[in-house]
Amino acid sequence: MLRQGLSQKLSAKLSPQQIQLMKLLQIPTATLDQRIKEELEANPALDEGEEETDESFEAKRSDDENGAEDTEKKEAEESSEDFELDEYINEYIEDDPSSYKLKANHYSADDEDKTMPVVVTYTFHEYLEEQLGLLDLDPKMETIGKQIIGSINEDGYLTRDTLSLIDDLVFSHNVTATADEINDLIKRIQKFDPPGVGAKNLQECLELQLQYKLDNRKELKLEDDVPSIKLAIKVIQDYFNEFSKKHYQKLQRQLGITEDQLKEANNEILKLNPKPASGHSGGSSSSSQYIIPDFIIVNREGELDLSLNNRNAPDLRINDTYKDMLKSYKDKSKGKRVDKRQKEAVMFIKQKIDSAKWFIDAIVQRQQTMYMTMYSIMRYQKDYLLTGDQKKLKPMILKDIADVTGLDISTVSRVANSKFVQTEFGTKRLKDFFSESLQTKDGEEVSTLEVKKILTDIIEAENKKKPYSDEKLKNILREKGYNIARRTVAKYREQLNVPVARLRKEI
Repeated sequence: MLRQGLSQKLSAKLSPQQIQLMKLLQIPTATLDQRIKEELEANPALDEGEEETDESFEAKRSDDENGAEDTEKKEAEESSEDFELDEYINEYIEDDPSSYKLKANHYSADDEDKTMPVVVTYTFHEYLEEQLGLLDLDPKMETIGKQIIGSINEDGYLTRDTLSLIDDLVFSHNVTATADEINDLIKRIQKFDPPGVGAKNLQECLELQLQYKLDNRKELKLEDDVPSIKLAIKVIQDYFNEFSKKHYQKLQRQLGITEDQLKEANNEILKLNPKPASGHSGGSSSSSQYIIPDFIIVNREGELDLSLNNRNAPDLRINDTYKDMLKSYKDKSKGKRVDKRQKEAVMFIKQKIDSAKWFIDAIVQRQQTMYMTMYSIMRYQKDYLLTGDQKKLKPMILKDIADVTGLDISTVSRVANSKFVQTEFGTKRLKDFFSESLQTKDGEEVSTLEVKKILTDIIEAENKKKPYSDEKLKNILREKGYNIARRTVAKYREQLNVPVARLRKEI
């Protein structure tokens, strides 16, 4: 049976402006200028630059205010749509235009003028192709060589097998090559600088570097470390699995060598570069990345001074042409009925001006929210920011800052995500200031970051011939007063990118 009834429901929906603000909060300072450029291109009513003074506008504004009563009588005879539009124009013209301008002057004139360095890259692949050009190759072999070099990744490894390279050459260059031709050229490329380039895996990469070092020593007649290099080559060639797992005693037995001999061979291997391309100045073809801090904290004789880094944000204002269009429309429409085309044009202008206002307001609100959040974090972690001692970091979660600022936890999270702060102890990620708490034997709450710092100190000071197990680390921490479980020690160790005891072992 159908029934009709009334019910009340309370729901909350985000307005387009709030959604825009949430998105802007997530953007770090490094990419804010790009977002502003996109908005400038999309919205012609938004302009970049300082507000121009216009005395005639101020004079006209007073005339408009004097004739406001006559205008209201005429508007009453128009349609409701015309009334709303004219009311909007009156409100906008009588408003202070400077209130819709973003002024990004948040640093003093005597501050150092820092500019983004421009990197001129000489890529790793260009470096290899230059060496390829030194070989006396016919056009076909040169094409094969360039295809092989193009298949070497940014770490210096050849990522394609021989059969795949044959297919690539046929499809890309209509060149038919044999496996012998490709493999022969790969061997020649593997002798290029840097040593180890063109290897198919880590084992081959280390072997190529050791062979290069051995040939170089023989050429220079430096025979002192030749035995240890030869032993290192044998270890990599025949016992790579045992070596990678650090089964040193097993290696000694199978090779019939002493601990000192194995140690010398191990030292030769440790000097090698597992990513040969990383040593090249051009690195890879990707652009260099720089950390641009969103906040700057300066210690002024014991008082912390916080400022926003807004140098990437240009001055924003409403375009003068669009303001003049609205004023012109108001003058022409007094006592007259405007046609549909004019009305549509003005509605378009209104939409663009509103969008520009919302964007500027969102940028200003973004700055205020970010400053408020960072200021609360700065006050909360004042002891650490004054000393740089990680042990003085207090336990702090998103809710703590949300309670202080009155902001939502999700808003604090957006501010903290992908943001950096410049301090006298280095540029820090905001997320690193947040940590859970852990209770000591005395009932005192300490930050998990403090426990991780102590755990790091213990591991650095351990005897590398007999590194501590997770159980032993747990016992040492408990002796220091930190009530912690073994699985928690393992979790913290993994977060610190510290391997297990067996892989920390040294000869």
